Amino acid sequence: MAVPAEARAGEVTRLLRAARAGDAGAIDRIVPLVYEDLRQVARRQLGRRFGHESVRPTELVHDAYVKLSLGGATAAADRPHFLAIAARAMRQVLIDGARLRHAAKRGGVGWKRATLSGGHWVADFDVDELLTLNDALDELDPRQRQVVECRFFGGMEEREIAEALGITERTVRRDWVKARAWLYNALAERGSRNTLPEP
Repeated sequence: MAVPAEARAGEVTRLLRAARAGDAGAIDRIVPLVYEDLRQVARRQLGRRFGHESVRPTELVHDAYVKLSLGGATAAADRPHFLAIAARAMRQVLIDGARLRHAAKRGGVGWKRATLSGGHWVADFDVDELLTLNDALDELDPRQRQVVECRFFGGMEEREIAEALGITERTVRRDWVKARAWLYNALAERGSRNTLPEP
């Protein structure tokens, strides 16, 4: 019998509190409760123009989990906040790999090819496009950047974003419109093919 979503969300919140209180295994117990949500976030990230079919969502989830288990997840207050942090961790995994690839392309010394789990190469990404998008995102107002990460990369709904960030849905909508307009111009100025369509 499937556990209702509300019960899972409550259990995630309880486990996050336990993790902050020092329960080392609490994060491991959260993952099965949000696994399908994490795979959906990963599919969304890999479906962008900089994605490639050789990297599987499961592998991206695994690599992001490693980042989350090193302490990032304990900052989350509840399920939506945890998913927002996970979306950011996945973006960071992809960016880290792209930076390694970019360094090699430019003749970086001491570079080693980095892989995502399962031996699929980060080199399969359009490195320049991914780094251009990342640089533009980093120039956004921090809250607007979080809204974009949650909505565009995480596939979260306005209600979930508002809950995760502790703001109103109206503020989420306003930040999304402002961020999208700014990113459109910033990416066009840099000659990027990236766009930020409605998720």
